[in-house]
Order: sequence, then C-alpha cells, then structure tokens
Amino acid sequence: MFETAELGRKVSRKEYEEAVPALRTDLLRVQNELRLEPRFSVVMVFAGVDGAGKGETVNTLHAWMDPRYLHAHALGLPSGEEAERPPMYAFWRVLPARGRIAAFMGSWYTNPILSRVYGETSDADLGAALARINAFERELVAGDVLVLKFWFHIAKKIQKKRLKQLAKDPELSWRVTERDWKHFELYDEFLPVAERAIRETSTGEAPWTIVEGTDRRYRELTVGRHILAAIAQRLEAEPAAAPAKEPPPRLERREDQPTILSLLDASKQIAPDAYAKKLRQLQGRLNRLSRDVARKGISGVFAFEGWDAAGKGGAIRRVTAALDARFYEVIPIAAPTDEELARPYMWRFWRQLPRAGQLTIFDRSWYGRVLVERVEGFASKEEWLRAYKEINQFESQLCEHGVALAKFWLHIDNDEQARRFAAREETSYKKYKITAEDYRNREKWDLYEDAVNEMVERTSTALTPWTLVEANDKRHARVKVLETCCAALENALERARKKRR
Repeated sequence: MFETAELGRKVSRKEYEEAVPALRTDLLRVQNELRLEPRFSVVMVFAGVDGAGKGETVNTLHAWMDPRYLHAHALGLPSGEEAERPPMYAFWRVLPARGRIAAFMGSWYTNPILSRVYGETSDADLGAALARINAFERELVAGDVLVLKFWFHIAKKIQKKRLKQLAKDPELSWRVTERDWKHFELYDEFLPVAERAIRETSTGEAPWTIVEGTDRRYRELTVGRHILAAIAQRLEAEPAAAPAKEPPPRLERREDQPTILSLLDASKQIAPDAYAKKLRQLQGRLNRLSRDVARKGISGVFAFEGWDAAGKGGAIRRVTAALDARFYEVIPIAAPTDEELARPYMWRFWRQLPRAGQLTIFDRSWYGRVLVERVEGFASKEEWLRAYKEINQFESQLCEHGVALAKFWLHIDNDEQARRFAAREETSYKKYKITAEDYRNREKWDLYEDAVNEMVERTSTALTPWTLVEANDKRHARVKVLETCCAALENALERARKKRR
C-alpha cells in the first residue's frame, strides 16, 4: 500500500514558487465562498508516520488560508475532562460549524492504532474501533461535513535521517521526543496496523489520500490542491433538494392487535401512605448510591420522554430531591438553536455529557428526532430513520465507557391527558404549562403513538433498555422512576467492580 509513497517524488523550487500564488488565491476564494454560503463544514484529518510533515503542512495551510476560519486541533492523549467521557467526546465537542474548516492532528485514529501496536488491544478490538470510526464518519457526512483524510508516509530510513537531523538542531531538537524514537523502533509494527486502518476506513464517503512526505514542496502542493479540488467540487455541486419533510401517514394495523404501549397496565397505582414511605426509602437509597458513584468516578445519564402532561417534571423533581446539587445538572431540550443546527444532530447531546462522578438528567432528549421531528415533519424520513442507528451507537458508547444510563417513557392514556390539561387550565401556577401546541399535539395522538412504539422497538436493547412507566397514577410513576435510577447506578457500580478484578 505504501510503495506509491516511497517513489521519491519531488517538486522543484521554481515549480513550487510559480504554483503557490495561484493555489493560495484559490484556497482563499473557496474558503470565503464556504463562509458566505455555509452549506457544509470541512473536517481534515492529518495522520501518518512521525516526521513525515503533518505539522509543517498544517502550518503552511494556516499561512495560505484565512486562519480565522481554519482551526487546528492537536489532540494527543485525552485530557482529564476528556478521559472522563467516552473517547469520541473529544472530537464531537470541537466539530466546526457549517462554513468553517477544522484540521485534526491527532484524531479518532490515533488511539486505536497506537493501542494495537503497543499490544494493549487485540485484532478484534481494532476491528471494533475501526467499525465505530466508519459509523462516526458516516454520521458526519450525513450531517453535512466534508471529511478529508491525509496519511503522510516516509520510508523508515528517511524517518531515521529526519529524526537525527532534528535532534542535532539546537532550535528544533525539542520536536524529537523519546516517544518519537520509540515509534521509530516500532516502525515495522506500525505499517500493517496502519494499512489495515486505511484499508477498512477508506470509504466512498471519506476516502484516504496517501501523501509522500519526503519532499516538503511536493507534499504541500499535493495537500493544498486536494483540499482546493474537494471544497470547490462541493461548492459547485447543486444543493441537494431538501427531502420532503411531511408528517408520516398513520401505520396500518389491526385494532385488535396489541402494541408495546397498549399492553401497559394504566390502572397501576400506589396508596398515598405507601407512597410516602416508599418515596423516603428510595430517595435515601438514591442519595447513597449517587455518593458512591461520585467517589468511584462513575457518571450517569437519565433521559426522560413522555406524553405532554405525563409527569416528567414531577418525576425529575423527585429524583433531584435525593441528589446533592453539586453533582447533577438538568438539561431541558427544546427546539435546536442556530449553533446546534449548524452541526450534525447528535453534537448538542455529546457536548452535554457529564464528567466522572456527575449525573446529567435530560428533560426530553436525542429521541426528539424520532418523535416530535418525525411527527411534525421537521425531519425527513431519511433523517429520522437514520437516527435510530445513530442513537443506538451513541448509547452503546456511553455504556461501554461505564456510564449509568436510564431512559424513561412516561405513558398516560388519552383520557388522562385530557383531564390533566383541564386541571392545568384551572390552576394559576400551572396554567403556563399549557399551550396551543399541546392541543395540536393531542390531535396527532395516533401518529405519536406509532412513533413511540417504533422508537421502543428499534432502540430498546439488552444494553440500553427502555423503562416504560405507567403514569396515570403519578405516585406509581415516581416510585418506578426512582427504583430504575437506583438500579442503573447499582448496575454501573457492579460493572466497575468486575472490571477492576
């Protein structure tokens, strides 16, 4: 694979000096067009052999382009904040908005490759990591990101020569570390792992470009021209016609056939005295568990969905009443902001993930795409169908990282919702909760019911199950929510104990 990057290709000084002015002009032109017509963002990955010129090339791009709209991210080992969250968090949080360009030196490829070369992971682990990378990049592309990936290669003898030259230069010796020499010693081990990574992740959506890094002028012109061609081609392409965003038709099904929601027992309830006792017990238990996970550095995510007036807010208040305010945050999810709309859909949720020992409670969540956005026609069929897979991948990464995840659908029947709407209209301090939109949503009850049934069917897994809460009786709902939160934290603590053994 790397033979084509060891051919000794060079560019003369004259050719370079003649080519650069026009290339710089064109790069600035397309960068400005992208900024003024922000239909997509650009993510560039610079990876490859140490000493092959990745950093120098990115520095050159900053000199050639407008650095205000080109952001470089030199991500090495995860920082303390990053290490406390799933590995992909570090990259999600710095994704550029549409109209901007980001260059990654140190990327989602770095740790999977290094871990395999150092023998810390198996071939199967590497395969799983590469599959996750492919899914991540597909998600970026689907979210209007142009992904450009460059692998810089030099032969082993060239790398040795370059490292020695740098080490002897008093002004540049700082650039050569013990880690660089260690990687040089492992050069032959790196090659097959790198080849596999490139082979399995060079896709139609995000192909790799292998760059021969021996000659500075050659690699800079090669990369600059490739970036120019890719952005210009994307800018020249006619904007894709927006897919129809219409509410889906009602699913056909026999009225006598049960559904996930229809099988819930709406009559479940708990007596006031029993509830008061159970509430004290469960809140005490949750408080102790929350302190345990805080000491162990385990984070938790609780996501609440449900019908309007189903009691999400009341259930959340019974959870937070048991917690230390220093260790949790409630995130209400409403319509996305302009900042959020300028990035792939899941960005707004990745950046809200809690640090180690913290709990984040989402009042509405990432399921909005397959619920309200689906039913109200804010998302196309392609977008909300794709979201099921994106959501499953997101949640599996949380659980693999040891996050305690619980997700709730609070279910009330149509008649109970009507009663609660009427009660809110008559109560001064609850009247603000009821809007014309709530009544419009009631008219689409059947469509929302279809969406909920399909949501549970497609995203309730053994690893990340839904908890369906019979909520006609608020006391019963709150007890079930508290019991589930406790169980989620207990399971996370047990997984952590097993992992340490």
